[in-house]
Amino acid sequence: MAVGITLDAGALVGFERGQRRAVSLVARARERGEQLCIPAGVVGQVWRDGRRQANLARLLGLDDREARAAGQLLGVSGGSDVIDATVVLCARSRNHRIATSDPDDMHRLDPHAELVLI
Repeated sequence: MAVGITLDAGALVGFERGQRRAVSLVARARERGEQLCIPAGVVGQVWRDGRRQANLARLLGLDDREARAAGQLLGVSGGSDVIDATVVLCARSRNHRIATSDPDDMHRLDPHAELVLI
């Protein structure tokens, strides 16, 4: 049984937008004392403008400046990067479930990954 949850970009975007499923998932994990993991690449993929991402900033805390800077650069340049593999590896190394809006890609990388659909 998984002891925490690793969020992918879709889950993080859902949380930032206040989508009920994503917000509830994070709240339940915190209530249960489960670990939350958000790989730096996921932050970089999602972070664009801290002035408009207050929910996300509160969830992340202050220890992710480099990932935020990478995301800011992607936002300015219009670039993007798929980091599903880092999500799978992060979850696997921590025995976490994966919160995702893209189950097909996650299962392609790890058919045994325990997913939570957002």
